[in-house]
Amino acid sequence: MRDPRIQKLAENLVGYSVNVQPGENVLVEMIGNERDLLIAIVEEVGRKGGNAFVELTDRTVQRSLFKYANEEQMRTWAEIDLNRMKQMDCYIGIRAGTNVNELSDVPEDKMKLYNSLYSHSVHSEQRVKHTKWVVLRYPNASMAQLANTSTEAFENFYFDVCNLDYAKMDRAQDALADLMKRTDKVRIAGPGTDLSFSIKGIGAIKCSGERNIPDGEVYTAPVRDSVNGTISYNTPTLYNGITFENIKFRFENGKIVEATSNDTENLNKILDTDDGSRYIGEFAIGFNPYILHPMKDILFDEKIAGSLHFTPGQAYEEAFNGNKSSIHWDLVLIQRPEYGGGEIYFDDVLIRKDGIFVLPELNGLNPENLK
Repeated sequence: MRDPRIQKLAENLVGYSVNVQPGENVLVEMIGNERDLLIAIVEEVGRKGGNAFVELTDRTVQRSLFKYANEEQMRTWAEIDLNRMKQMDCYIGIRAGTNVNELSDVPEDKMKLYNSLYSHSVHSEQRVKHTKWVVLRYPNASMAQLANTSTEAFENFYFDVCNLDYAKMDRAQDALADLMKRTDKVRIAGPGTDLSFSIKGIGAIKCSGERNIPDGEVYTAPVRDSVNGTISYNTPTLYNGITFENIKFRFENGKIVEATSNDTENLNKILDTDDGSRYIGEFAIGFNPYILHPMKDILFDEKIAGSLHFTPGQAYEEAFNGNKSSIHWDLVLIQRPEYGGGEIYFDDVLIRKDGIFVLPELNGLNPENLK
């Protein structure tokens, strides 16, 4: 018998996150070999009158494709999948790979080729801008290891997070989004961090289960040339299968002019990808009450309660600051006391301290009010 939590998740993804309507085409892409949720989604799309299309991908096979791909092959691959994506109204992406480091030994030039020719056109330009989409992970033993828990404990955590009342969270986000739209100056302070920038005129977007599961953030972007100061991130992060830790950036007039980490050489290679990769495309505040610690999975880590992320690369069209890049690398700073604490100021007014919102109108986003 199917786990009722899986059925509930499938119903939420199809009926709420992408809101499938009769006659709509829905691409369901699964990376990995977990089938229960995939089958439940396909059946739910059918019940809604939609047309489900399925893509099954294996990371080990993908690794070999990346390693030996040439430019002509990558362009053809992108052209084929872009044509399919253009025929889709909705996209549900399920990531369930068993080894997060599977692509770590793919040559850097091959990953750049994939990111610039395939990922940028098929996903950043077409899927993100022209479909109703949601992306999620699926629990397995590999994710439990990253979270330092048993598989059963991680599954329980996962379904608490993913089956949260996102409609309630959406209503609670209104006050923060409205405040961000009225704000000019932002200052972020904490251990190794003193950063200032403007978000005037950029706008603010609520994220409450319609794009990512799990969810729980409101994002904007800094005015492109306004960022000055230093930020020290305190969560590990994966990029193309490589783990980076203790990343620190120094900004001058919007540009990352100094970048260090446990792997400074590879960090700077990524930041030199193109003209926009040393500028910031997103500033977001995270507050999912069930996600407390990093697990090197950005769909979870960027939603950590009491966190923020400050993202080099491409800006989202909905909160566009003019920055364009083939990368979009969400890097997370947790400001709860056990991670060193910290403050966020909007126009010189403290709005969050040590991960807790202090303005009365934002109290609905504190953990006790979202669970």
